Amino acid sequence: MRFSKYHGLGNDYIVIDPADLSDPLTPASIRRICDRHYGAGADGILLGPLPAAGADFALRIFNPDGSEAEKSGNGLRIFARYLWDRGLVAQEPFTIATAGGIVTAQVEPGGRLVTVEMGPVSFDSREIPVAGPPREVLNETMRAGTTELHYCAATLGNPHCIVLREQVSADEAQRLGPLVEMDPRFPRRTNVQFMQVIDHSQVRIEIWERGAGYTLASGSSACAAAAVAHRLNLCDAEVTVAMPGGSLQVSIAPDWSVTLRGPVNQVWKGDLCEEAFKA
Repeated sequence: MRFSKYHGLGNDYIVIDPADLSDPLTPASIRRICDRHYGAGADGILLGPLPAAGADFALRIFNPDGSEAEKSGNGLRIFARYLWDRGLVAQEPFTIATAGGIVTAQVEPGGRLVTVEMGPVSFDSREIPVAGPPREVLNETMRAGTTELHYCAATLGNPHCIVLREQVSADEAQRLGPLVEMDPRFPRRTNVQFMQVIDHSQVRIEIWERGAGYTLASGSSACAAAAVAHRLNLCDAEVTVAMPGGSLQVSIAPDWSVTLRGPVNQVWKGDLCEEAFKA
């Protein structure tokens, strides 16, 4: 099976063209491909290009646990670069359909920087979703184990819980992230960002991704965190989001549409042998 591998700030994805599959992907095969000891190793799989309705291309995004994600900012930027590398797009903007909606992408000259218009962010509990009465989910509290957390929630087509902290750490994200992800108030589970506001133009986040675990970087997480910081008047509309893998630039329009810009690196192209799928 042919595949290509890319990373966006250490958040790595394997891209597979459906034409190169002899059998459909299953949760078990996705877990094996993403396994860093028994497979090729990745934070997820991007399956495309697929036939698209209302867009130039369509994409399915899979987490390493075999579940399907609605949207991924880094995944979309990687897929855009993959299309560019194959000569399927040039420097003009193009559209990609995902389970979380249609986005517009553009690859800059040289291919190393990619911008994605991620669509509007919403804080509405019915859209995210979050249990309880209809509301904007802002400045609420919850308990994760014995720790009380102040959080907001948002969606860009996939759910996010942004936890406000004075300081953030990988240890806390790995310790509390799984508890927040599985909290019953989030019926579809949730991505989790622990956010520290540096100043009006910068935030720092540590990330626990739904279905993937601790992650060095996440595009949709960066967008959700920046949007929450702006909604709380803690940051301006242009925000640099620092993560362990590096920084992404997020722009928030007056209608709450969010644009994401950052680097993509090609890692390798190869073949995954049939033997990899044997027990």
